[in-house]
Amino acid sequence: MKWIQNKFRSTADAEKYTRDFSLQEIQGAANFHASMPQYEATPLHELKNSAQSLGLGALFVKDEAARFGLNAFKGLGASYAMAQHFAGKMGRDGRSLSFTDLLSAAGSHPVETFATATEGNHGKGVAWGAHIFGQKGKVFLPEGAAETRVQAVTDLGAEAIVTDMNYDDTVQYAAQEAAKNGWILMQDTAWEGYTEIPIHIMKGYTTIISEIRAQLGQNSLQDISHVILQAGVGSFAGAMAAALYNFTGGRPPKIIIVEPAAADPLYRSAGSETGDPVRVYGDMDTTMAGLSCGAPSPVGWNILKSTADCFVSCGDAVSDRGMRWYGKPDDGDPAVTSGASGALPLGFLAEVMTDERFSELKENLGLDESSKVLLINTEGATDPDHYKKVMKA
Repeated sequence: MKWIQNKFRSTADAEKYTRDFSLQEIQGAANFHASMPQYEATPLHELKNSAQSLGLGALFVKDEAARFGLNAFKGLGASYAMAQHFAGKMGRDGRSLSFTDLLSAAGSHPVETFATATEGNHGKGVAWGAHIFGQKGKVFLPEGAAETRVQAVTDLGAEAIVTDMNYDDTVQYAAQEAAKNGWILMQDTAWEGYTEIPIHIMKGYTTIISEIRAQLGQNSLQDISHVILQAGVGSFAGAMAAALYNFTGGRPPKIIIVEPAAADPLYRSAGSETGDPVRVYGDMDTTMAGLSCGAPSPVGWNILKSTADCFVSCGDAVSDRGMRWYGKPDDGDPAVTSGASGALPLGFLAEVMTDERFSELKENLGLDESSKVLLINTEGATDPDHYKKVMKA
């Protein structure tokens, strides 16, 4: 593992870049999701025995594998962004409208096509969102996409197109096809001239933090000392960081960002002289398919650059360790089924707390027996073959 302390962290910039994620906006997303008949809060587990084994005060895991039956959290963002799209057609403020209101609005207009590029989970979320709103979906996947990920999209009624390009080039291709055909591009990464929908998607993700806040009980977000967030383009991690920042009045826990070594643009951006986003090129071959992204989203990066404490680049073996720990936890702790992308934060935590090679990092982060750590398992076993292989090792 390689790590770097964030030299760009700035309260002034954090105030600026988290402004789109005000408590009013976060509550609007949570209210919309609560109005959906498909909605149910996902569980927050406390791994008490694992915390003891790792030398921590407490360890909490939010398990998004149960979200909407999609085996990942992405439906939150897609459904909320589509809701805002239909609210716009009504000329109304989407924060005050229920799913039933917006479904009626969707049904009163001609059917539209929502298109996206994906490594798997986001595309499934868009396909599901299009299905529940009675629309069409087109999902573009990069070369080498696992057949199970393609099937998951088509099972939800969307068309899946596997390209001969990597993820970032597939995003550009999907954008071009959407513009040419008059489709609505529902992408979870932003670029110049394309930010509104990605920000709506990110706002949808913040329902995770709203739920955690309610589920902590006698604890509170202010009691959490560390949050470890996995990152691809940075939209999920940025949304979580923004919500944590605003819920805690600008005093968030220490935020640690972890990425696969083969696709670590945020780590490289944090190591740059200027703090400008740095793109990774090439195949970006990693088992963490959901994090295999080379171009950071500028919206996510600006939030993380101003709020995160540390960026870490991790080999696939780190994720494997997290998968095994989740699936075969210490006696008395609930087992969690986690895919490669979902398990990276736990694998990182286990490495730092048990391997003397990372004692300096452990000390710098202040991880000790008083620490209360929050993780988010973003996906279940979305690649069953890989999951079986890792769990047998």
